[in-house]
Amino acid sequence: MEYSSDSDLSEPMLVPKTSSLQQIVSSELEDTLNNTDLSNFQRLRTATWLETKILYRLAAPAVVVYLLNNVISMSTQIFCGHLGNLELAASSLGNTGIQVFAYGLMLGMGSAVETLCGQAYGAHKYEMLGIYMQRSTILLVATGIPLMIVYIFSKPLLLALGESASISAAAAVFVYGLIPQIFAYACNFPIQKFLQAQSIVFPSAYISAGALVVHIVLSWVVVYKLDWGLLGAALMLSFSWWIIVVAQFVYIVWTPRCKRTWRGFSIRAFSGLWRFLKLSAASAVMLCLETWYYQIIVLIAGLLQDAEIALDSLSICMTITGWVFMVSVGFNAAASVRVGNELGAGHPKAAAFAVVMVTSSSFLISVVCAIIVLALRDVISYIFTEGETVSNAVSELSPYLAISIILNGIQPVLSGVAVGCGWQAFVAYVNVGCYYIVGIPLGCLLGFKFDFGAQGIWGGMIGGTFIQTVILIWVTVRTDWNKEVEKVRNRLDNWEDKKERSHEDLPIN
Repeated sequence: MEYSSDSDLSEPMLVPKTSSLQQIVSSELEDTLNNTDLSNFQRLRTATWLETKILYRLAAPAVVVYLLNNVISMSTQIFCGHLGNLELAASSLGNTGIQVFAYGLMLGMGSAVETLCGQAYGAHKYEMLGIYMQRSTILLVATGIPLMIVYIFSKPLLLALGESASISAAAAVFVYGLIPQIFAYACNFPIQKFLQAQSIVFPSAYISAGALVVHIVLSWVVVYKLDWGLLGAALMLSFSWWIIVVAQFVYIVWTPRCKRTWRGFSIRAFSGLWRFLKLSAASAVMLCLETWYYQIIVLIAGLLQDAEIALDSLSICMTITGWVFMVSVGFNAAASVRVGNELGAGHPKAAAFAVVMVTSSSFLISVVCAIIVLALRDVISYIFTEGETVSNAVSELSPYLAISIILNGIQPVLSGVAVGCGWQAFVAYVNVGCYYIVGIPLGCLLGFKFDFGAQGIWGGMIGGTFIQTVILIWVTVRTDWNKEVEKVRNRLDNWEDKKERSHEDLPIN
């Protein structure tokens, strides 16, 4: 045994030379890529096998987590739908309108934790992960206060947007029950990213699965047996998210795997908040611009002459895209963790190889999904509706759906690479240009001026996404990963609170 410490520990910590409590970022992949004794084929084969094992251990449970969390919200809408058409409309409006806005904002701000924790973990600055998680939680909780005000005044806001009085009143009741969920989001996303940065993903999947079971049982009791209606359904949704938050935090405190990254609550979490806010804001803008893009496309489709058919067909296609998108989101999380860890560990070749592997894997899966969609283009809509007119409209949109699925197999992963590198501000600018200067105007031009309808609107959306994807590929290909390693070292040094150090850095053995 010997003393070793991170650069930010306030006191030495007695740990084994090879700690059983913490799995450090292995240099095996970097060593393999640098091994000139092996042929190019041998290096590629060994590196591919090493990265594949790591990648799918991260991506698979991450996909499960996002899918299960999505199902929790969807099940609430199903319960409300059985209460009546008004309740279904109210819960759909509350979930896909107001709640999605808060979800996107909080998830985006939480991506700052993904960047800094991933890089700090790779650099062996373990205690900083807990500090970053606490800083992010403080900022997200503070952000939740103005969001709560929006929730409270949701009824007049919905009326101002042109919704009917009955739907606005019912949706407002549902949204009131979602107020506790805002602060569950504020705590959940920093915790989730904190765990992902350490490649701890399976516990979150188990917790989400357990929360889903509890949510379904208790929602049935509250909505149907206790007759609490919309408010009860929303409160149960908020309660289920708090189950996830508390269970994950208990895991962090209890598991030996987080003994070095979680050292308890610290006053240092309140320092450096301004720098953290700037990165969090850039992360939020990056994600929100993308989320709002798809919502605006649906709103524009409602202005078409045959709006009902256009909205029904687009909604079905968007739902299919959303489910396939969950796979890409899982790879997005894996990409940010892998790139952040390898850059923090000073492994430029491993970081670059991880980018190639995660992008290729997500792309191949998306191509398979696109082929399945095209093969089932004439029948896939019957999962959602029995209408033949809508089915024909969905069939006509299927080529656009397939292209979107393929693009979504690349673009979110490259966004994850951007998060791992800390490029959120740059991607936010790219999103503004591609989505709002190219995509939406082009969609309106094709949809209304050239009378292509929903196909034209979606074509414009694809145009914006395609340009964004090409820019991200170009930037990623031209990246000097050795310089990125240096940037990460400088960033971590600058973000450390040097005034609070009580000793010099000691090596991690």
